[in-house]
Amino acid sequence: MPASEPTILATSMGFFSRKRGTYDLRPGPIFEFGAELAQAGPEPRICYLGQAVGDQPTSFTALYGAFAGTRFRMSHLALFPMPNVDDIRAHLLAQDVIWVGGGSVANLLAVWRVHGLDEILHECWQAGVVLAGVSAGSICWHVGGATDSFGPQLRAFTDGLGWLPYGNGVHYDSEEQRRPLMHRLVGDGTLPTSYCTDDGVGLVYRGDQLVEAVADREGVSAYEVSRAEDGTVRETVIAPRLLG
Repeated sequence: MPASEPTILATSMGFFSRKRGTYDLRPGPIFEFGAELAQAGPEPRICYLGQAVGDQPTSFTALYGAFAGTRFRMSHLALFPMPNVDDIRAHLLAQDVIWVGGGSVANLLAVWRVHGLDEILHECWQAGVVLAGVSAGSICWHVGGATDSFGPQLRAFTDGLGWLPYGNGVHYDSEEQRRPLMHRLVGDGTLPTSYCTDDGVGLVYRGDQLVEAVADREGVSAYEVSRAEDGTVRETVIAPRLLG
């Protein structure tokens, strides 16, 4: 069965290292949670989209290795140098969860739009496939956020899909440029009210409404960053629920 409502998981979380090499990963609890939201069966179908890093083969290898031996049935959609499946729409609509990896959100969305993937993913979202992702794979569903797509100095990005009518800040506690830039962008009106996540935190949206924050570790938070009538910026902590 698909999710009961259109659902997006926008996160600064995902995999844990097994500490046996750079690409030796194991899935964090966000994936079981995504399968639960999707009302998936005993073998949840998950498709990885890695266009934010140009469909690097190492990313596919790492994720297939991470899901090996789990109950998930993993696939991937590559667009470089050409699509690896004949019918992109049918393949994505057959998934329970679509996971979008991190990297360049600007490049990610440019490639998606060339291939019409923005329209296909919107159809998947409305059909109950859970759309999820980390970093660029979190910002993309929103109006925009702070990005390093254009260089090491973070810049504003405002060309997101906009299905979620908010800004989005990722890696809020681990990269020192993130918080002050998100405050500035909300304060000057570049971004609307924004929801931000420390590493290890994810946001759950039903339709376009935030309903919950979740975490895969203790001591982390989500935040609402909004502009008051007097022009000041207010940051409100959203305590996440710890996933099992």
